[in-house]
Amino acid sequence: MDDKTAIANLPVTGTEHWADKNGVRLFLWNKRAGDAGGKPILLFVHGSSMASTPTFDLQVPGRPDSSAMDYFARRGFDTWCVDMEGYGRSTKDRNNNAPIAQGVDDCFAAATYIRTLRGQQPMHVYGISSGALRAALFAQRHPGFVDRLVLDAMVWTGEGSPTLADRRKKLPQFMASNRRPIDKAFVHSIFDRDHPGTADETVIDAFADAIIALDDSVPTGTYVDMCSRLPVVDPDQITVPTLIMRGQWDGIASMDDLLKFFARLPNPDKQFAVMPGISHASFQQKNVALVYHILLGFLTQPKPVYRG
Repeated sequence: MDDKTAIANLPVTGTEHWADKNGVRLFLWNKRAGDAGGKPILLFVHGSSMASTPTFDLQVPGRPDSSAMDYFARRGFDTWCVDMEGYGRSTKDRNNNAPIAQGVDDCFAAATYIRTLRGQQPMHVYGISSGALRAALFAQRHPGFVDRLVLDAMVWTGEGSPTLADRRKKLPQFMASNRRPIDKAFVHSIFDRDHPGTADETVIDAFADAIIALDDSVPTGTYVDMCSRLPVVDPDQITVPTLIMRGQWDGIASMDDLLKFFARLPNPDKQFAVMPGISHASFQQKNVALVYHILLGFLTQPKPVYRG
């Protein structure tokens, strides 16, 4: 048995956890291979239209490494994800639309809980889409919690974004309600809007089924923020090592918008990766292997011995 086969066959265990945020219950899901002791922690932060487990622990028969959590658990990480308030298994009955700033509080509550189990070491944090904004603002406000930060499908000012330009047409509707309905057709539209064909239909169907099993509606707060309140993050104040990942055809942010953000990040330990053949939901794409490769390389990069 070669090393790749041995890694692929490592058993991964999953356990559910619950964090408290001033009376709000937040669902956390943890997956790892073997004991947790000494493993680097990787916290995944989901986006606007789905809970955490469909995004990060999707199981699709016949698609190896469909679960990002399994992939990174088998490579030595103690992986976690959290349902933001208003999503999935977390509290949904409070009268709010779960804006990005509230998601930062959710990240803080989740990270604080993880620290009670794993100790005080900083953790890697990966966020996608509005989850990237949550993760970036979390790192901005709580840099001591973050070792390395990864921002996938990120948007900064929204300038040049065709997705947001189209979404703004519905801004009054989003602002009039705390939640918006979702269904399988909506999930398929995520993959059709930028460049159809980047994901297999069987994967999109499995993704949609997993999302709808947990939610038939989701909060509007991140949509309102992204359509009317950008920028919500200040790159000058993000001091941790940072990787920005952008799909070739992702319509949520223009290349210029992200490059300007990247240029202002003060830590010289930073990378910008363009993912060929990728649109918006990178972990569900045909080219997911290169997504994992980029992410794994950044998270396992040796620390510099000379800084000048």
